[in-house]
Amino acid sequence: MNYMSFEPGTWEIAVLALLREAPMHPYQMQRLLHLRHKDEILALKRGSLYHAIRRLVANDLIDVEGTGREGRRPERTTYRITPAGTRTFIAVLRGIVATPRLEPSDCMVAMSFLVHLKPEEACALMGERARNLETEIDQLASRLAGAKTHVDRINLIESEYLLAMLKAERTWVRAMEKEIREGRLAWDLKAILREAAASRKAAGQPRR
Repeated sequence: MNYMSFEPGTWEIAVLALLREAPMHPYQMQRLLHLRHKDEILALKRGSLYHAIRRLVANDLIDVEGTGREGRRPERTTYRITPAGTRTFIAVLRGIVATPRLEPSDCMVAMSFLVHLKPEEACALMGERARNLETEIDQLASRLAGAKTHVDRINLIESEYLLAMLKAERTWVRAMEKEIREGRLAWDLKAILREAAASRKAAGQPRR
């Protein structure tokens, strides 16, 4: 298997990072992710974890270390990272840290079609979004403060990053809300659609 042709996703990166510490079984991985507050960036769903493990095994980035049972608990398979897995993990991590990526979000998509809402409605929804962001920011800041009492900061910097992004989004949303409310950002959907129809006609495209 050519491991360089496989690009690990977020879950695969998390599994590789854990197994670089020590061999462990999926339950241990899930528990550590929760204890280290990685659920701020990962949806802790067992299916996602096992899917990532299967992909990593298939690409020779991790191997089965062994299978065992503790008392009456279900039999569990322990995995270990391979040398190829370590090389891939470090290479991908370096690339992600150094290279900005355009990662479209649902919000970005919605903003691209904001013109289909009336300005007054868009303004109200922007205000609602800003208030929801305030709640998220307060909750995350509180969890982060609590976690710092028993977890080293280096294990929480992704939460600090998320908090910074939420604050930046709140600032931008509040600014857009203000511009729309004050009439500095306005639009007329009917006029825009007429212009689009005229452009299609001029280009010889049929009207729909």
